[in-house]
Amino acid sequence: MFLDKIKDFWAKKIVKKRLSNVKLLDSSSSIKKVGIVFDESYFYEREALIAELISEGINETDIEILVFKNHIKKNETFDYPVFSYRNMRWNTTIDTPEFNNFSTTNYDLLISYYDIEKAPLMITTNLSKASFKVGFASIDKRLNHFMINTNAENYKVFMEELFKYLKILNKL
Repeated sequence: MFLDKIKDFWAKKIVKKRLSNVKLLDSSSSIKKVGIVFDESYFYEREALIAELISEGINETDIEILVFKNHIKKNETFDYPVFSYRNMRWNTTIDTPEFNNFSTTNYDLLISYYDIEKAPLMITTNLSKASFKVGFASIDKRLNHFMINTNAENYKVFMEELFKYLKILNKL
């Protein structure tokens, strides 16, 4: 537990140093493939958020998720890809096939659905190959291209604002 806090502190420091070299991408394409990073510690309505995306015209097969949990119990199984602090190394690398697959996929839109800065989530957003990244305003402004000022419990407000601005930006 204590080592996780130290690891989180150092990893955040490394990620924030990497963010000084971030290049903005010019993305004029429409959104077809969506990746979502969740923090399951604070937000449990994963299916409802995915249903909102589907109702806006995004195919269910084009939505991929990666879920972060603070601690994964030994015999716990999931039907979706999950990673935790245990998978993060001291040099801010995360060694799971799910994470590697998620971070190397080219998404048209990455939704970083967490409003508390945790190093593994920030690393995931930073390493993602997404052309357009959306997240919460409470997270470091350099991680995402577009920020929405609400909290994670108000997923309906988040999705309404997201699609309102995606339509204005001609991304849909």
